[in-house]
Amino acid sequence: MLQAAAGLGGAILLDPALLSAYQSPLSTSQDAVQSLGATSTRPLSPDDDALLEEISKASAQFFFEQSDPATGLTKDRSSAEGNDSRNVASIAATGFGLTTLCLANQRGWSDAQKIREQVRATLRFAWDKIPHEHGFFYHFLNMRTGERVLASEVSSIDTAIFLCGALACKAYFDDDEIRDLATKLYERVDFAWLLRGEKLASMGWTPEHQFLGASWDTYSELMMLYLLGMGSPTHALPSEVWNDWGRPMFDFYGVRFIGAYAPLFAHQYSHAWFDFRGKRDNFANYFTNSILATRVHKQWCLSLANQFPDYSEDLWGITASDSPHGYAIWGGPPPMGHPDGSIVPCAAGGSLPFLPQETIHVLRTVRGKFGEKAWRKYGFVDAFNPLTNWYSPDVIGIDVGITLLMAENVRTGFVWEQFMKNEEVQRGMKIAGFHEDVPETPRPPDALFPFWPA
Repeated sequence: MLQAAAGLGGAILLDPALLSAYQSPLSTSQDAVQSLGATSTRPLSPDDDALLEEISKASAQFFFEQSDPATGLTKDRSSAEGNDSRNVASIAATGFGLTTLCLANQRGWSDAQKIREQVRATLRFAWDKIPHEHGFFYHFLNMRTGERVLASEVSSIDTAIFLCGALACKAYFDDDEIRDLATKLYERVDFAWLLRGEKLASMGWTPEHQFLGASWDTYSELMMLYLLGMGSPTHALPSEVWNDWGRPMFDFYGVRFIGAYAPLFAHQYSHAWFDFRGKRDNFANYFTNSILATRVHKQWCLSLANQFPDYSEDLWGITASDSPHGYAIWGGPPPMGHPDGSIVPCAAGGSLPFLPQETIHVLRTVRGKFGEKAWRKYGFVDAFNPLTNWYSPDVIGIDVGITLLMAENVRTGFVWEQFMKNEEVQRGMKIAGFHEDVPETPRPPDALFPFWPA
């Protein structure tokens, strides 16, 4: 079990008995790292593709049914059964919803004309009706009116997720109104305002207290915000911001990777739209880094099997989610929150491009073993605990969304392909210094997980 977790850069130690099963040698070439993720040339099996199709269609149904047809705003959460009267929307869930409409059109899941009109309606409402501050939207909104609810903040990162959805639609749909609205929404955002005279962007703002004290200052889901901001043709962030946020190195039994004191989603969200495969900046190949971080997370979960015997090769994955005691910010390593043996399906779902075979295996186990308890109308419930027989009654929009987008990326790369067509996106990555990752020969011994199972 986990014996120690030191501070930044410190070692995380595992029981040697656990590690003894993971001593197979592995090549240390960059090609070997990349083959572990979506850059692999191995196609998914027909059974795997069929499972992801089932998950994706169920997930898309959430965005069809739990988005207001007039405003396009998508609920933050809903009953997993679908019969839900709540009216709190999330601007981030709406961004996932816009991207889902691209997927639905591409895969023929709904009428093409209805999809296109829903995209137009959503972007029109965002442009004309939703209150904003310097182009940034409130985190939580009334899905009927767009007004702020729950005393929420104007959220920089949740607005960035919305913009990713809008730009995905701009790139995908051959529609002048969609392109015009998406462009105007993006160009209205005053990214530089977030700096408030400092080097890095604030996480948000409220009318009561002005800017939040916290900044986007260390590795997390922040990459999407800074890349969008640097690529803006109207209110751009200075290029210096890319070098100014921290990239702390974590060490997990000799495996070094850029990490965060944050749930697993920190390694997923920017990757849902931005294609980092085969690219690096002056600091890292972030796709490879997410492969390593996901592998470390899996092994950390397995190290807890003495406490939670259901954790195994078949069943692992924790990220921020529902819990029996409310919404929980939990995960590791290093450990955060109070893991209780729960499984969060979107931990595996959001990691599909990084460890395809292993995450599909987890999703297949959840679908097959736990049946209707863990799988409802919109796919997987948000979280469940097989030890206590607790199952969340809800799904959460961003958790459904990250599973859906990453399922499509591992299947076809469609979201990456469309989103990266935007010249603003390409400009942001160029300013950040991204270029083709030409591997060194040989790679450092710690570049790969040293105890990959045979």
